[in-house]
Amino acid sequence: MKTTILSGASIIASLALSFNASFGQEEEKKGWAGKASPESLSPFNVIGTKAEEPTLSSGLKTSGPLNSIPKSLSVISDDQIKAQGMKSVGDIIDYTPGVNNSQGEGHRDAAVIRGVRTTQDFYRDGIRDDVQYYRPLYNIEQVEIIRGPDALLSGFGGGYGLINRVSKKGQLGQDFTALGASIDTFGETNVQLDKNLNLSDNTAFRINLFAENLENHRDFYYGDGFGVNPVLKYDLGDGSTLDLSYEYLDQERFIDRGIPTGADNKPVKSLKDIVFGDATENFSTHEAHIMRAIFEHEVSDALKGRLAASHSNHDKLYQNLYASAYDAANNRVTLDGYVDTTQRKTTILSYDLSGEFETGSIIHNIVAGVEYLDTDNDNDRYHANFLPDYNADADTEIFSITRPLNMSGNVGVNSDGNTTTNYYTGANRVNADMTFADIKVLSFYLNDEIALTDSIDLILGARFDSMDIDVTGTTTGSDTDDTVSPRVGLIFGVTDQASLYASYSETFAPKAGDQYAKVASNDNKIDPDTFENLEFGFKYDLPMGLTLSAAYFEVEANKPEYDAGTMTSTMVKSDVSGFELQVIGSLSDSWFVSAGYTNLDAQNSSGARVREAPEDMFSIWNNYLVSDRLAVNLGIIHQGESVIKTGSSAVLPAYTRVDAGASYGLTENTRVQVNVENLTDELYFPHSHSTHQASVGAPINATFSITSRF
Repeated sequence: MKTTILSGASIIASLALSFNASFGQEEEKKGWAGKASPESLSPFNVIGTKAEEPTLSSGLKTSGPLNSIPKSLSVISDDQIKAQGMKSVGDIIDYTPGVNNSQGEGHRDAAVIRGVRTTQDFYRDGIRDDVQYYRPLYNIEQVEIIRGPDALLSGFGGGYGLINRVSKKGQLGQDFTALGASIDTFGETNVQLDKNLNLSDNTAFRINLFAENLENHRDFYYGDGFGVNPVLKYDLGDGSTLDLSYEYLDQERFIDRGIPTGADNKPVKSLKDIVFGDATENFSTHEAHIMRAIFEHEVSDALKGRLAASHSNHDKLYQNLYASAYDAANNRVTLDGYVDTTQRKTTILSYDLSGEFETGSIIHNIVAGVEYLDTDNDNDRYHANFLPDYNADADTEIFSITRPLNMSGNVGVNSDGNTTTNYYTGANRVNADMTFADIKVLSFYLNDEIALTDSIDLILGARFDSMDIDVTGTTTGSDTDDTVSPRVGLIFGVTDQASLYASYSETFAPKAGDQYAKVASNDNKIDPDTFENLEFGFKYDLPMGLTLSAAYFEVEANKPEYDAGTMTSTMVKSDVSGFELQVIGSLSDSWFVSAGYTNLDAQNSSGARVREAPEDMFSIWNNYLVSDRLAVNLGIIHQGESVIKTGSSAVLPAYTRVDAGASYGLTENTRVQVNVENLTDELYFPHSHSTHQASVGAPINATFSITSRF
C-alpha cells in the first residue's frame, strides 16, 4: 500500500506542478493581471498582526459573531493549525480548554468533552460523522469545538459537546497551488496538495490530497494513509451557490493499546518500551467514500435557504491483542483480543431557512429546519481463541514479559513454554458478536435569536427528534424515541466590548450506544439518556487585541435504569461541574497567544471520580514574529491526574509537556518550519482505554516541513 500511495501522490503532485506552470505561462501570455495573486506564506501572514474575528460555519444553525453565542466554544483556523504543526484532531484537542484525548484503542479519534468520552460526536460541515476512524486535516478550513449538550446543534448524541470540521471549498476568481511536505525524527512523512482552478466566472474546481507514511517511538508501529477530495463550486446567480464534494480515504495503521499499571496504580515505567500486542496481527484498516452537496440560496431579501445532502460508505476493520492483567511478581502478562469489523452507510438530508425580521422594535434572527437520517450499520466481532486451551480461558493467554513478547503472527509460546495458536474465525471461533442495525431519525428544529434591546438578546430554540433503531443479530431489540430538546439563553451587553450570558440546553442519546450496537429487548420501554447543561459566562474584548472568555457550567446526565420485575424505570444521575477560562488574540502586532484553563469536578451517582476527567487542565501557545521572515512559537500543556476507569484506583499521573517551533520565509511564497514536541523529554502517559492500557507519550521529537504557494 505504501508504494502505491507515495507513487500516486508523486504523480498527482507532478501533474499539478506541470499544469500550474503551463497554465501560468498561458495566462502570462494573455496579460493576466486582473486575477487574485497568490497569498503570501511568510510568518507574518501565518498568524496575523491582529486575530481576525472567527465565526461559526453555517452548518451549526446559528448566526452572528462568537460573542453573541451563549456557549463555550473554540474556533481553530487552518492558519493556526499549520503554524502549530498540528497533524490530527488529537493535536487540536490538546490545546483546547474543556476537552482532552482518550486513547481510542489506537484506531480512532476519541474525545473527552467536559469529563465524558465520546467517539460519536464528530461532525463535518454540520453533518454527523460518527464512524470510528482518525480524521485527517488536509482538506479542513477550520475546526469548531462546542462544549455543553445542545440538541439543536447536534441532534441526538452530543451529550457534552461536539467537534465540527469545516471543509475547504472552491474559490471563485482565484488560481493557486499549495504544496506541503514534512518529515519527523521518527521517519514519518506526509505530503499535501491544495490546488484551486477558476474555471469560469461562476465555476471553481479545487482538489486537496494527502499521502502519509506513519512512524513513531513504539516498536512495530507503522501506518499508511491516502486521501483525495475534489470539490466544485457553482455560482448559480441571484445569491445561489452549489458546492459538490467527493472524498476517498484509504488508511491502515498499527494498533498499540499501551502498557499495564502496577501495584502503585500507575503505569509501570519500566515497561515503557514494550508493546503488548503482536507485531503483525495488531492493525486497523479503513476505506471510505464520502459525498456531500450543499445548496445555499436567497429565498427573499431577508431569508436564506441551505439544503445539505450527504452519503457516506465506510468499511472499517481493527484487530488487536492487548494486556488485560499484569502479574508483576512473576513478570507475566495476560493478553486478550478480538477482531471487529464495521460497514456503515449513512444518508443525511437537511434543509434550513434563516433570516432576520422585525416585530415592532424587536429584531428576530431565525433558523428553522428539518433533517432526515438513515443509517445502515453492520458490525461483527470475534474474540480471541487460544488453542490448545492452557489457560482455562480460551479468550486469553498468559505470556512472559519480554521485548518483544513471544508471538509471531497468530502463533506464540506462553509463559509455561507451550505453543499456543490464536484463531479469531473459522471452525474454532468463539463469542461471535454480530449486529445489524437500522437507524432512522426525523427531526424538526427552530431557533430564534431575539434582540430585545440594544444590549439584551434572548435565545429560544427547540428540536423535535423521532428516532427508530432496530438491531438484529447476537442481540436483538428495538428502541423508539420521540423527544423535544429545548434551548434558552440570555445575553447582556455590558459594553460594546463585554457581555454576560446564561444558557440552558438539553440533548439525548439513544440506548443503542454511540455505535448503535447495544439495544436490549426492553429498551423500547425506557426513556433515552438525557443531558442538561446550565452555563453562566462572560466574554470581553480586551483593548490590546485579546478576547477573554470565562464560563461556569453544570452538566447533569440522567440515565434511566429499567426494572423488569416492576416494569418501571428509575432515573440515575451523574454530575459534572467546572469552569473554563480562554484567552485568544494578539498582545501586539508581533505576538499572538492562545491559552485555556479548565477545572472539572466530575462524579457519578455514587460519588466516584469519572474516568479520564482531570481536575485541572491548562494549555498555552505563543506565536511571536521576530521579523518579516522569522516567527517562533512556544506551547505548554498541563494535564492533572485522572482515574483510568470510573470507580478504579488506577490513575494516569499528572504531566506537563513543552512544545516549541519556528518558521522562516525563504521567499514571499515558500516557508520552512520546525516544530519540536516534548522539548524537556518528559516520560508521560497522556491517555488510556482501560486498566493496563496506558498510552506512552512520545519522547522529544521534531517535525520539519516546507510549504509553497504559487
